[in-house]
Amino acid sequence: MKYQRTLASSIACAGIGLHSGHKINLRILPAAVDTGIVFRRVDLKNSFEIQATAEHVVDTSLNTTLGRNRVLVKTAEHLLAALAGLGIDNAVIELDAPEVPIMDGSAASHIYLLTSAGIRRQNKLQRFIKIHEPIEIKENGRFAAVYPSDVPEITYEIDFNHPMLKVQRLHYRYSEDAFVRDIARARTFGFLKEVEQLQARGYARGGSLDNAIVIGDYRILNPEGLRFPDEFVRHKILDAIGDLSLVGCPIIGHFQATKSGHALNARLVNRILESPEKWSYVTGSDERPAGAPSEEPAAVRRFARASA
Repeated sequence: MKYQRTLASSIACAGIGLHSGHKINLRILPAAVDTGIVFRRVDLKNSFEIQATAEHVVDTSLNTTLGRNRVLVKTAEHLLAALAGLGIDNAVIELDAPEVPIMDGSAASHIYLLTSAGIRRQNKLQRFIKIHEPIEIKENGRFAAVYPSDVPEITYEIDFNHPMLKVQRLHYRYSEDAFVRDIARARTFGFLKEVEQLQARGYARGGSLDNAIVIGDYRILNPEGLRFPDEFVRHKILDAIGDLSLVGCPIIGHFQATKSGHALNARLVNRILESPEKWSYVTGSDERPAGAPSEEPAAVRRFARASA
């Protein structure tokens, strides 16, 4: 239970769009309490804004795309996960293109940017959704649900019919240390045989071995190999953290999924919002006085030093 947080200063970088292949400039700015996460398209007239909430999800094909009045922000999930993983509630994200840069395919670069900017504690308590009754979606062998729990946690299972990528299962209990250490560095992945098909559909035009794990018929094509033996399921948890943040505030509950993805995650978020009788908003107290600076967890400090 905590007070709201934002950045201590603004931070900027540039990168490539995974699907567009274009250079994109990104800037993340502090924001006032109760602002939430807002994307701002500065390449458009009047700096068009899109709130990072479920009502603005317009596409879940291979990424989570937000949109309003036909203005889009694609591949938002990794940056959203980084913000949620570090407990940052309020920020304005400026982009000069309709896509968030993919960086290295994980949330690691976003973590470095956010910790470099610093995290500032604000003077209003954060609001949480606390789950009281199960909320489930089952569909063609896929499953996504959230159950009552005293802490935010995720149990995720993937099962691909591929010799290099079979059943992987992981339980993750949220803390900022655990997010930075166990989840943030897990990269997105794809199959070599699907690349040409994806590019013909307008996807993955900026994809490379520098920003994705590429899986061949019998081997991982990335020369450095995997960052974790089960990096694939860890990345799915990373995606889920970003997708679930679109409910509008952190969830105290146990998210469980089998072979889920952006589409099913988005459907569960909507089901949660449509079932207010199964959860309640809660806030908590904090022993530190309002306005006191937050202490970055040890793993966050270690990450910042190692990445510098």
